[in-house]
Amino acid sequence: MIRTIDIEKSFGENHVLKGITTEFYSGKPNLIIGSSGAGKTVLLKLLIGLFTPNSGQVLYDDVNIFELDKKELRQIRMKIGMLFQGNALFDSMTVGENIRFPMDMFTRRSMKEKQMRVDECLEMVNMEGINNRYPSEVSGGMQKRVGIARAMVLEPKYLFCDEPNSGLDPQTSILIDELICDLTTRNDITTVINTHDMNSVMGIGDNILLMKNGHVAWRGDKSQVLESDNEVLEDFIFASPFLQRLREDALKLRHGGQ
Repeated sequence: MIRTIDIEKSFGENHVLKGITTEFYSGKPNLIIGSSGAGKTVLLKLLIGLFTPNSGQVLYDDVNIFELDKKELRQIRMKIGMLFQGNALFDSMTVGENIRFPMDMFTRRSMKEKQMRVDECLEMVNMEGINNRYPSEVSGGMQKRVGIARAMVLEPKYLFCDEPNSGLDPQTSILIDELICDLTTRNDITTVINTHDMNSVMGIGDNILLMKNGHVAWRGDKSQVLESDNEVLEDFIFASPFLQRLREDALKLRHGGQ
């Protein structure tokens, strides 16, 4: 579990996060949603430790990461997997080399052990046998799976995903969501996902944090989304005329078509 307690973050006069207190649970996908400028990305970077808050705490299983020394913080970071929005794969490296990279950086495993772990991770994302291909030789959806395999290679306890469905078609997006959800529940990982994708919200949103103007505007799960009367949530979900019409039609059906 990861908890934040009264997190404040400013950049000069720009007050981005305003007293964020929340929890991200292990074994389920935790989604951060909100419009552009709501503070989602800054919060994600604070959770990872890339930014330091002006005040407040970020607790990994009750340990405040901003009170750790460099050695202790490194131990925490070795338990973190990161799936980047643009995949961040090295074009000059093969798929296998990309996945192996965190092990080269942070472990002293033998090459044989590393190769075995690469194969395990490729099997985990249903992409066995493509070790020697380059990122440019596989599709965008396959690149995303390679990114997931690399994020999982050090057997993380915490997984962070920044817009994992960016640039993907709807069908591939659903497959990526299902894969992340399966890995999260099967390995009891604390997974935090920054997303704009409403399909993700309704598909895997077991714990959803809605942000607006640096505040927590709503918290709940996918089963509560359509039943909520929170105005900020409604404005976010039904921003498009198409979705607004769907909502109106659903309300009519609920009230007997009147």
